[in-house]
Amino acid sequence: MTIYTGRGDEGDTDLRDMSRVSKASPRIEAYGTVDEANALIGTVRPTGHDDLDELLETVQNHLHVVQADLANPEPDPDDPEVTGDLVEMLEHRIDAFDAELEPLRSFILPGGGEVGARLHHARTVTRRAERRTVELARSEPINETVVTYLNRLSDLLFTLGRVANARDGEPEESPSY
Repeated sequence: MTIYTGRGDEGDTDLRDMSRVSKASPRIEAYGTVDEANALIGTVRPTGHDDLDELLETVQNHLHVVQADLANPEPDPDDPEVTGDLVEMLEHRIDAFDAELEPLRSFILPGGGEVGARLHHARTVTRRAERRTVELARSEPINETVVTYLNRLSDLLFTLGRVANARDGEPEESPSY
């Protein structure tokens, strides 16, 4: 497999079903932003916390499924698909990690230590991926569970940012208005 093919030199690319679309299409923008979030999550690992690293690796694999789902305008039954099970897994992990934190009493500034700050950054890119996916859904049919997954993933990344900061002894700061 070669890295370059020349097929995209005119500004078009192939979807999973081999149809051609502009690289500026909402579908490419949506799954490209998911790819950006995935790459950013990759910069967080290793966190210094085995349970966070294991979960983030799982999430990165999920994000490949999200991309494949978004890259396929007419999926077959055996194609990769984001399911409610993936969303439920995120919810369970959010609840478990949230139990180790002090209750949230106000908004917090994104930041803290290096790991916490990178997780907050990944959260914001995931939110952008969610917005791009919502925009795509307005013009083309998609698996709506993808939007739910991205929403829940941003919640997980927020929670993990707080967990990493708490474990690393980094204080949370509230915004001043």
